[in-house]
Amino acid sequence: MISPYDWQEGVSNRAQYIEGRLAQGLPVLAISLNEGLLMYSRRRQSRKVFEIYDRIIFAGLGQQSDLEAIRAAALEFASREGYQRSEDDVTVQRVATTVSGPIKQAFADFRTAPVVARTMFGELGETPEKDTYYVIDFDGDYAVARLRSAIAGTLESGSKLETALAAIPASTDPEEAILKLSEIFDSSFEGTVPEGLKEEAILIERNTLREDRFRVLRAVEGI
Repeated sequence: MISPYDWQEGVSNRAQYIEGRLAQGLPVLAISLNEGLLMYSRRRQSRKVFEIYDRIIFAGLGQQSDLEAIRAAALEFASREGYQRSEDDVTVQRVATTVSGPIKQAFADFRTAPVVARTMFGELGETPEKDTYYVIDFDGDYAVARLRSAIAGTLESGSKLETALAAIPASTDPEEAILKLSEIFDSSFEGTVPEGLKEEAILIERNTLREDRFRVLRAVEGI
């Protein structure tokens, strides 16, 4: 029989293990502009930023297989809800809370492998102030933000990046914003910024037709 102390120690050990795995993850930055919601990151190989549904975008850092599983679950839920109910029922709040449940369960169940991932979902609103961001951690807990959000290898680093994003006003042109996001991204590294990284920047445009809403501002190569 597992005592409360043993369970707590197991949870602590599990969290330390995952945090160590995530520590070298590349940050993801997101800001709300007048023109739309802009998400920015860099990657070593596989792409990081994905469309989930109309107005909903996703990115993360961590173990690639876990990120892909979360993305697939979010896509499946959003598609099913949109088909069986209505497109208005597909919100970032419902998507995020749906995928956070299994993540929380996997973290607490020592018979299964935990999810090694920290993820972000963003939803475009009618105005920058109405854009919504959900950050889901490896234990299934999530936090909600407006106007800007950031995730990184550590929660402390992510918090610092989010504070830095406040210096980019909503009136900033997307291309100019990408330059500023690149500088903020670089600032997260204490030493030399890793070489050979590929940029990803996707803008969900606020005032356009659905089929043209997602604009790739930095080329995405590979899968």
